[in-house]
Amino acid sequence: MVAVSERRGSVDGLETRWLEAPGGSHAPVLYVHGVPNAGWLWRDFLERTGGYAPDLPGYGASDKLASFDYSIGGYARWLRGFADQQGLERFSLVVHDWGAVGLALAQAVPERVERLAIVSAVPLLPGYRWHFVARQWRRPLLGELAMGFTFKAALRNVVGRSQRKPIPASFVDSTWDHFDHGTQRAILKLYRSSPPAALAAAGAGLDAVRCPALVAYGAADPFIAPEFAQRYADALGGPATAKVLGGAGHWPWLDEPALIGEVAAFVTGDVASGSAV
Repeated sequence: MVAVSERRGSVDGLETRWLEAPGGSHAPVLYVHGVPNAGWLWRDFLERTGGYAPDLPGYGASDKLASFDYSIGGYARWLRGFADQQGLERFSLVVHDWGAVGLALAQAVPERVERLAIVSAVPLLPGYRWHFVARQWRRPLLGELAMGFTFKAALRNVVGRSQRKPIPASFVDSTWDHFDHGTQRAILKLYRSSPPAALAAAGAGLDAVRCPALVAYGAADPFIAPEFAQRYADALGGPATAKVLGGAGHWPWLDEPALIGEVAAFVTGDVASGSAV
């Protein structure tokens, strides 16, 4: 295990916090979190692989400016700036949930991506229909009301229902600590900028991403059907292994902790795509 440090700096004019840990001889690993988490989500992974886990704009302790472009394209541009600023000429990429915005970056610079792990990510693919909570968030006024009536207990219940095992209290606490108006606004803008057609369009170039890939989804994910694991693997242009973890939820490593080691081994090159993981 390696030590994880907290860093702060300006990225494209936004004050940004990220977690960072020294890596080995493999390509640095860039971790991209989803809604409603932040870079802390990846600490257990960083301890094994090293790398970088930023709080995306609008989340955690990074800036939450109303003027930021909270869309797939806006996040992809910001992530490219972050990678450039950190000197990541080549990197491996791990994404979860709305960390799928990192896949827009991968399509823009496929030659820079060494390995790719997609874990229960929002499908940038045709045929996905938003889940019930997202449909509420996408509606003006209703979304604001839903956010306004989201208390810690309600957040715990929603997250808890998505998992087989009891959700760790620290997971809920870390999420709730930064679930302020700025984060709520970022969530609403992101979802409202992303109708199904926009999701499909954002993944139209996935076949240009030809690096080895591992795709892992939970079979009991209430937000994203596990069939999208294989669909992502089929859409990518390189060797890709899809796996579905029986009984696991939306954060599948909380139910199946061995997934942390599997992803870590894959992105560091200890396990090749197509091998048993």
